[in-house]
Amino acid sequence: MRTHYCGEVNASHVDQIVTLCGWNHRRRDHGGVIFIDLRDREGLAQIVCDPDRPEMFRIAEDVRNEFVLKVTGKVRRRPAGTENPNLASGEIEILCHELEVLNPAVTPPFQLDEENLSENVRLTHRVIDLRRPQMQKNLMLRYKVAMAFRRFLDEKGFIDIETPMLTKSTPEGARDYLVPSRVHPGQFFALPQSPQLFKQLLMVAGFDRYYQITKCFRDEDLRADRQPEFTQVDIETSFLTEEQITALMEEMIRSVFKTALSVELPNPFPRISYSDAMSRYGSDKPDLRVTLELTEVTDAVADVAFKVFSGPATSGGRVAALRVPGGASLTRGEIDGYTEFVKIYGARGLAYIKVNDASKLNEEGLQSPIVKNLHEAALKTIVERTGAQSGDLIFFGADKTKIVNDALGALRTKLGHEKGYVDGSAWRPLWVVDFPMFEYDEENQRWSACHHPFTSPKDGHEALMATDPGKCLAKAYDLALNGWEMGGGSVRIHRAEVQERVFQALGIGPEEQQTKFGFLLDALKYGAPPHGGLAFGLDRIVTMMAGAESIRDVIAFPKTQRAQCLLTDAPSDVDEKQLRELHIRLRQKVETQVEVGKS
Repeated sequence: MRTHYCGEVNASHVDQIVTLCGWNHRRRDHGGVIFIDLRDREGLAQIVCDPDRPEMFRIAEDVRNEFVLKVTGKVRRRPAGTENPNLASGEIEILCHELEVLNPAVTPPFQLDEENLSENVRLTHRVIDLRRPQMQKNLMLRYKVAMAFRRFLDEKGFIDIETPMLTKSTPEGARDYLVPSRVHPGQFFALPQSPQLFKQLLMVAGFDRYYQITKCFRDEDLRADRQPEFTQVDIETSFLTEEQITALMEEMIRSVFKTALSVELPNPFPRISYSDAMSRYGSDKPDLRVTLELTEVTDAVADVAFKVFSGPATSGGRVAALRVPGGASLTRGEIDGYTEFVKIYGARGLAYIKVNDASKLNEEGLQSPIVKNLHEAALKTIVERTGAQSGDLIFFGADKTKIVNDALGALRTKLGHEKGYVDGSAWRPLWVVDFPMFEYDEENQRWSACHHPFTSPKDGHEALMATDPGKCLAKAYDLALNGWEMGGGSVRIHRAEVQERVFQALGIGPEEQQTKFGFLLDALKYGAPPHGGLAFGLDRIVTMMAGAESIRDVIAFPKTQRAQCLLTDAPSDVDEKQLRELHIRLRQKVETQVEVGKS
């Protein structure tokens, strides 16, 4: 029906007859001449409707927003001074010869160039929202990124293998989405949180290099970078070491950014241990564009009179400082605002010292209510370690280690971007390695896996799983970029006896091991190769590339933060017949009212 896309017509097509199809983006009547901006996925083309063709002109007079049109006309240059440098077709216009309305449209719920639309309105009318140029651009970028991944992996010998969507429930981490079985009453499938177990089985099966761009499902609380269903670029390979895997994946990410954005990422990516990342940045996915760092002062304040500091310092917590160069100019209102901010992360407050004169380690040179409760040796150590100069400000976090890291880590990023403590880099990738194998779950009083229970311990750390799990490190690695986790993975356990020892450290006994993971443990006994892999969050990567605020802006039909689809009104009720077929009966709360005087 058409010869070109609207956004493809340019000065090279002058004097040619073209046929375009698309939507009326905007119609303008300029004193007898009607201009139509025709839109399709590739952009806009300006159509000129001249009254010299009365039949065509009458049709143009009735065209409204979002009418679907077919236009045939001659390409000509725009008059001098009317060119639009923001459009690929900005040098030309099409003098319309024939105009056909393929389908009229009712008035849309909002104009496509309307700003400050609520997300609920956008998601309820997602089909219209997806017509907006920015959303079209985002989804085209998503396609381009996915194809860049595929081309690289194909060239490196990886093969795309699908894994099941209906699988066994092995609840480790987030909640599973369960699917009742009609054929097997009372039993359930689970939607996969990741293809983890199956890709390991594919390595045992000898496929050597696997990848898949696949949906994963997690029933968890949502935020800007989470969805109940999300897309992973899932990768697994055999006979490569941890260093070889990360080097290959790093090459892939550089290739994807070069292909999709024409961006050259640094080579090589810097590497930092998990321990150093938490100590210096309070985060295992630090934004390296921010130049601020945390400083450890726990030992320096262990014996001070200020119990807010000495309490955590002597009971296994952490006291850390964040130096803000020139921060003494912050107003009390700004400091109060940052104090409220860190409370989001569990901090009870935000102590600070304004360094008016770094040479005077007393209340004359240091301005803060807490200075009188800190002895000179502690103040000297704090100033020296942070490198504080006159005119600086030092914020402090003092609490359980996790709260301090979360609060000061978030404050570091917020201050950095709000006050300009950034190095000007557009992209700062970082490998975080040497993660702990286990973390202690205080609520359930047991050890849990930091990544997942199939991660291999570092060589020489196997014995620590039984004697001191907290000191056992893993062959695990995450790739962070600008404060986002792009992806993470590990070298897997390929020996059944090591896998069983990990389960023992996690408090998963032999019977539970066999019930939940018997198929994997059995497969490992049949000559499993050394293997490892990594999964990248496609939604997150495209969100960063597009400069979008949320991954919902790069997913065609996303869910809200309440895990609802406003377009289709899902989830929704189902009829009683469907429930009976699944042998399910809903529990309903029956409320009864008792009249006064009756029992």
